[in-house]
Amino acid sequence: MDDQRFPWVLLVPRRAAVRELFELSAFDQAELLIELNHAARALNAVASPYKLNIGALGNIVEQLHVHLIARQRDDAAWPGPVWGSGARQSYAPGDARVLIARLITALDATRAC
Repeated sequence: MDDQRFPWVLLVPRRAAVRELFELSAFDQAELLIELNHAARALNAVASPYKLNIGALGNIVEQLHVHLIARQRDDAAWPGPVWGSGARQSYAPGDARVLIARLITALDATRAC
């Protein structure tokens, strides 16, 4: 997500018309959990959060997706939810690319384990 206040990753299963986790096959649920763990480890390595929030709400975008949000005790929304907390602060283009590159490197390292 493009908000520098909260390092944030979204996972979207490539399954058409799936709105809920239970609609995935058991195999796809297991695969999502494995991918979620890899993404969580990568975000944790890059952002060093106090708490990593993981959630699948889907109230606005119905397609199943999972949010991973790196939280700090002094972030703009702590201890409440990030949704609706102030105005988004977009990354500068170079900063976004650096963060993405760091996440990709960290993700590659988690897959090697």
